[in-house]
Amino acid sequence: MQLRFSPCDTLGVTRGPEDVGMEARIVSLPSRPDPSIRIDGDRILIDRMTLVDPGQAAWLAGQPEHERPLVVERALRIGLTALQSVGVTLNLDAVRSEFDRFAEQNRTANDRAAEALEQVLRSNFGDGDGRLPRTLETFLGDRGKLQSMVTELFDPKRRDSAIGKMSAMLDSYFDGDASRLATLLDPTRMGSPLHQFRGEVAAGFKAIEEKLIAIEAAGAARAGERAKSSAKGADFEALLEGMLGDIARGANDLLERTGTEAGDSGRCKKGDFVLTLDPAVARGMELRVVVEAKDRKVSGREMRDELSEARTNRDAAVGLVVFTPQHAPAGIAPFDVRAGDVYCVVDPADPDTSSLEAAVRLARLLALASLRQNEAEVDAEALREALTAIREQLEAIRAMKSNLTQIGTTANNVAGALDRMRELILAQIVRAERELVTVSA
Repeated sequence: MQLRFSPCDTLGVTRGPEDVGMEARIVSLPSRPDPSIRIDGDRILIDRMTLVDPGQAAWLAGQPEHERPLVVERALRIGLTALQSVGVTLNLDAVRSEFDRFAEQNRTANDRAAEALEQVLRSNFGDGDGRLPRTLETFLGDRGKLQSMVTELFDPKRRDSAIGKMSAMLDSYFDGDASRLATLLDPTRMGSPLHQFRGEVAAGFKAIEEKLIAIEAAGAARAGERAKSSAKGADFEALLEGMLGDIARGANDLLERTGTEAGDSGRCKKGDFVLTLDPAVARGMELRVVVEAKDRKVSGREMRDELSEARTNRDAAVGLVVFTPQHAPAGIAPFDVRAGDVYCVVDPADPDTSSLEAAVRLARLLALASLRQNEAEVDAEALREALTAIREQLEAIRAMKSNLTQIGTTANNVAGALDRMRELILAQIVRAERELVTVSA
């Protein structure tokens, strides 16, 4: 902003007592042209202007002469800014007044609209005489159209209702021996689809029955013939040979079938199998267990004498006799220890490897214990506890396997229980073996 003053312009102070309270006036002398105010871009150009204000003229006269143009420029800036603010204030007042008037009109309109809406809602949704409650009562009330329609459709006492027609149709299909379903599912009726199937099944079962009778007769004949010969015992020995061979390979032992070979006692052939223990376990010595397979009835005394002869004949430390269930002495199933020898029962029809394996491992323990009798005393109580625990677990396995053959739906659960019990048995055997190792150390 620039304030330009012509050399002929004057800024005089002419205020007197009558001018007190009056605003400053801008005047021009009669001999001078009218003042000119021009706007040039962002500049305000003022020419030939006189400001008459005694007080301000006196104050400005007291300022240094070289600062007066700057003071006048600041005064003009401040004055224009004040006028601009006053204009904005006036505009805000006008807007506020107009807004208040509009708000009042809006409130009035809203009140009228709310009143009209309330009347409409009351006429349509009023509790007593509203259109909607009356309409709902007409259709959904206790005596409404829907109730009457439902009653007509689902009245069981009316034969022309939906329930009555459905009941009559179901009776024709499912009720009584004369129904269509009974006719279709009765295999004794000639027109039934199951009649031919019944005949085919009956013929099939008849053929199976004849075959089973023939197989049973042939099996009984063969069993009678084998019972009279030595073939039955040979079959049992062959079964034991395979089972004992698997057990021996797992323990790194050596199994020999010696039933047809003479032993140390001349021509004596006592001892069907000889199990030679792993030299690493037997401390480099040749330690043997003689095994007898018995598929015939033998008294307790005869069995003890035969095992004693077998041990002598095969130079074995312990004897192991394996019976079939039909010829086993009472109280040894699945196995037992009697007079220093191990007695065991294996069913040829359902051989249980775990029982035989436990019996073999016990025989090996007793053979190893015989080597250490001169070095230290074996904890007989610990061995007896392990043996009792093993027998209990094997008996539980036998009972569960019996259930397994009868209850197909619980096969998986019983099989899992058998596996867990087998692990317990092996743990008890390891406990007994650890006892012997401890004594040796």
